[in-house]
Amino acid sequence: MAASESASHLHELFVRIYAVARKIPRGRVVTYGELAELAGIPSGGRIAGAALKNSNRAPGVPWQRVIGKAGRQRGRIAIHDPVGAAIQRELLEREGVEVGDRGLIALDEYGWRPTAGSGRGGRLRRPLRSGSKSRASSSRR
Repeated sequence: MAASESASHLHELFVRIYAVARKIPRGRVVTYGELAELAGIPSGGRIAGAALKNSNRAPGVPWQRVIGKAGRQRGRIAIHDPVGAAIQRELLEREGVEVGDRGLIALDEYGWRPTAGSGRGGRLRRPLRSGSKSRASSSRR
């Protein structure tokens, strides 16, 4: 694939991610992986992260509502820069999202799933992934 074709393809993926991210309501969050799947990019969590890292080029994208996955029912602020993480925490708390001391957020309470009629990405081809399919041991549950 030529460089211009590759850049064009990446731009299209970013546009799809931004379109879904703009639908996330105030006070709700999704993980990077969920956002990518909703945009039709299975296993595209890293692409979603790259898109949001560059979201300053796309006005109106609520980047703060996209978080990392920390477990089956928990997400977390995944920004490694302390200033960026503090800004994300503040923005989410202003929207009513409770963020724990370690940046954890309850997905069962604040997670967002679009309704079937919400446009592109409204229906998933399969249920969203919720972590590993296998368990290491019963003592880790």
